[in-house]
Amino acid sequence: MPGRLHYKSALITGAGSGIGLESSLLFAQEGANVLLVDISLDAAKKGVALIEERFPQVKALAFKADVGQEADVKAAVDLAVKEFGRLDVMFNNAGIMHPNDDNALNTEERIWDLTMTINVKGVWWGCKYAILAMRQNPVDETKGLRSGGSIINTASFVAILGAATPQLAYTASKGAVLAMTRELAMVHAREGIRLNSICPGPLKTPLLMNFLDTPEKRDRRLVHLPMGRFGEGIEIAKGALFLASDDSSYVTGTDFKVDGGLTSCYVTPIGEPTLSPPESLI
Repeated sequence: MPGRLHYKSALITGAGSGIGLESSLLFAQEGANVLLVDISLDAAKKGVALIEERFPQVKALAFKADVGQEADVKAAVDLAVKEFGRLDVMFNNAGIMHPNDDNALNTEERIWDLTMTINVKGVWWGCKYAILAMRQNPVDETKGLRSGGSIINTASFVAILGAATPQLAYTASKGAVLAMTRELAMVHAREGIRLNSICPGPLKTPLLMNFLDTPEKRDRRLVHLPMGRFGEGIEIAKGALFLASDDSSYVTGTDFKVDGGLTSCYVTPIGEPTLSPPESLI
């Protein structure tokens, strides 16, 4: 059986670890050619090596880019189109959560500006150049290939819920991603270009675990999670796969929550989780 992304091509930023790496492997497993983009070329190359070993039927490439630089984002999109002949899926996943990000009184302007440049401008530029590329996608109905495509932007549950453990620049940046994604989804809805945000809950990824570097920090968050555990990167990747595939052909402009019920919860259940999370592909 062909995969859900058979014949398609995807570009994933922040592909060297966490959600980005899990998504790169999952998209390749589902038949997509994948350009793995990361600030660390070595990390992206390791992802490519995993794909080449496990899924030799698809093409995978690594590219170093700082999404806080417009020229880098444009070069990444241009490379995907050059190497794959098209761009069907753009997953703007790269982002930062700076350890010195705090409240309005303590966050320095340089931390604010750096966070906004990467988390907001980087997504804006990713959308901009993906839209231009997707408008030019060649049509091949025999392979289910059409013009347009799917753009997925990583936001966060913190753009929906407030927290007394502040990371103000990060929270504001993810709120901007939600608003920007909704507006662009409406602008391009009749071009066959769908845009959706994916809102992960707290995840057991290097990004968050490095931030939650004490048991007290972790426990303060776990108490609010209905499922009694942090999410896994593979669980977000599976949500992204749905948004990337034609299974979500009538889905655009959404804030797609993959948060273990966090944003729907008032009082959490008692007891230990019954089910284990799915296995990582990494």
